[in-house]
Amino acid sequence: MSYKPKLPPSNVPDMWNSKEAWRIFGYMSEFVSATDRLGIIQPAVSIFGSARTRPNQPYYKKTEEIARLLSDAGFSVISGGGPGIMEAANKGAFYGKSPSVGLNIQLPHEQHNNPYQNITQTFQHFFVRKVMFVKFASAYVVMPGGFGTLDELMEALTLVQTGKSRRIPIILVGAEFWGGMLDWLRNTLLAEGMINPEDMDMIQLIDQPEAIVSAIFSHYETRGFELSDAEREMQLNL
Repeated sequence: MSYKPKLPPSNVPDMWNSKEAWRIFGYMSEFVSATDRLGIIQPAVSIFGSARTRPNQPYYKKTEEIARLLSDAGFSVISGGGPGIMEAANKGAFYGKSPSVGLNIQLPHEQHNNPYQNITQTFQHFFVRKVMFVKFASAYVVMPGGFGTLDELMEALTLVQTGKSRRIPIILVGAEFWGGMLDWLRNTLLAEGMINPEDMDMIQLIDQPEAIVSAIFSHYETRGFELSDAEREMQLNL
């Protein structure tokens, strides 16, 4: 005997196709609203890390220090707008000289938005929010985190590697935390030819807050923060 699946009513596919088509206008609305709202924040640095980090933990305090230094140096600081490392990033920038930006996300179990935001933009769709993290960032600072942090890190590396995004500093903070992953990238991915040797140059591992700020300035020392025409076109095609 074989199982014969029961087909849905004939109108169901049309109903879902219609609903999906109309949803595209929601995507468009989020892109337009966020692009218009965030156009004033450049240059900016996106900071990622775990939502589970507590205020009394060392990575929280270090993130707050890094964000304050970046803010005082003239960079807007972008985080996911939630608790943990996101809160530390926004808090440090909030008490600095430049805007603290939270790109919040609506989740089934509602994310608690932290109060340290000069500019708040809320998204329903993860993929629109992820574009904004890249589109407006002059650098990435990646603190210890979980799946979400790894997702943002790997997306940034992939976009730069494939030439879909301009090359920006991608800085990992936490030698003990990230050391095993970097060893695996070198000893497995690179050793087996899955990436090129120059791909490892996209990543910097820096633990000192002042050195992080210096590394970002060094990257732009000879070219400035203004996008070239080619880079603007690249950002449009993310």
